[in-house]
Amino acid sequence: MNWRIFRGIPKTAYLMLPIMALAFYITFIPHQGYPYLVHIDEWVHLANSQAMLQSGNAIFNSPFTEQLTASSIPGLEAGFHLFWGVFHQISGISWLAIYRYFPGVIFIITVLSVYVLAQRHGFGWEAALLTCLIPTTVGILGPGFLVPVALGLLFVPLSLFIAFNFQNWWSYLIIFIFTSFLLSIHAPSAIIVAIILFPYILLNLRSNFKHSLGITLAVLVPFLAPFPWIFDLLLPTAKSLLVQQPLPSYVDFPKIVQAYGYVPIAIGLLGTLLLALKGGKNSFGLILGLLALLVILMTFFTFHYGVSIIYERGLTFMMLMMSIIAGAGLAGVRSFSFPEKLPAWLQKPFLARYTGIFLCVVLVGVTLGIAIPDRQDIPYYHMIDDKDYQAFVWIDENLDENYDKVLLDPWKATAFTAITGRSIYTRIHAFPTPIDEEVYDFLEGGCQDTAFLRENGISVIYTEEACRNPDLTEVRENIYLLKTGA
Repeated sequence: MNWRIFRGIPKTAYLMLPIMALAFYITFIPHQGYPYLVHIDEWVHLANSQAMLQSGNAIFNSPFTEQLTASSIPGLEAGFHLFWGVFHQISGISWLAIYRYFPGVIFIITVLSVYVLAQRHGFGWEAALLTCLIPTTVGILGPGFLVPVALGLLFVPLSLFIAFNFQNWWSYLIIFIFTSFLLSIHAPSAIIVAIILFPYILLNLRSNFKHSLGITLAVLVPFLAPFPWIFDLLLPTAKSLLVQQPLPSYVDFPKIVQAYGYVPIAIGLLGTLLLALKGGKNSFGLILGLLALLVILMTFFTFHYGVSIIYERGLTFMMLMMSIIAGAGLAGVRSFSFPEKLPAWLQKPFLARYTGIFLCVVLVGVTLGIAIPDRQDIPYYHMIDDKDYQAFVWIDENLDENYDKVLLDPWKATAFTAITGRSIYTRIHAFPTPIDEEVYDFLEGGCQDTAFLRENGISVIYTEEACRNPDLTEVRENIYLLKTGA
């Protein structure tokens, strides 16, 4: 075996093996002991991917409402549905396996990309390690769910790496492709990446105008390509910036900061100071990129002006940028050494050589000792259980297309459509509506209103409540069919 190929690999690269394992574990925590999709957004994306594949078109009917879905309009997550739909068909990997394991795969690639970006500045493994600590919550989502924002995180270190290190036409082409892809899977991610790159563009205006222009065009042109679609959104979005928006009740900035951890934040502040002292466009590009994002997030949090989705999804990107910069702080601690003019008893070669490494190990141990249990304690809901899943699969495999519209617990209805592709009467996405409450009353009352079922075209009921209606036939435990002619 030719061992020369390993000579060019940095010694710190070998630390990436346990760091990648940690990254996968952190993202797998929401899926431990649960084989199904976790967040409702995951179920929605699965249903849309299958609906797109079935229609064979980027514009498709919503599997929930049977109307053209907003996400089918080019630029609003259609690329995400298409990407995973095609991947599912080509790979043959089941949807359950994709949604359970691939958040970890994507996050490993993200952490590796952070390492490649930061290694050129001397803090690769440190930044990669701290990136692993980005939490996944029900409110802001995160790398633990297979959602567009988790895939969008990957393109922050990749775009920064290309912008910092290359200045030719193909580098601008790559940034153009990155931005175009982000716009197709998740427009807010593309906007946030543009915000992060904006200060670096300004830093190069005087000394390297050509480079600034190249990055600007690479980021801006993809936004102009689907201009007819964007034009319809420009005026409403501009107007919304002048009106105070309510804070999302499920996204609390102070709690998110606490969930990320005060120790990583303290290390991030140290990293900010060290990068500022080091100077250079790349260092200030990282600092000001984080600052620009923070200003936008704090403006929305404090004054309630801005775009809600940028605030909700921008928090995860903020933690990614903080992790990268915190890597510089941890590297600074690792490189710490005592000054030469010290008392004789402190002038020990061992002490002078290993003090920084010792402090770094202590910081890493404390950080992981706090962060890992905290990540394990984050609560996640489960929409269905094994019994529900088996019943949904039975309906899909045993009932013909005449039994298309199903009534069931509105909280479980999203998962039902994602698994079976069949229509539902109503579903809960964020909060129960009056229609959902009517369904609960109907089910708890024994499903006795046959006229209601007929008027709404409902032919199947799935419920753990007993149905006491002679017009219904129980064909399997908890599954009832409306009798023909009833």
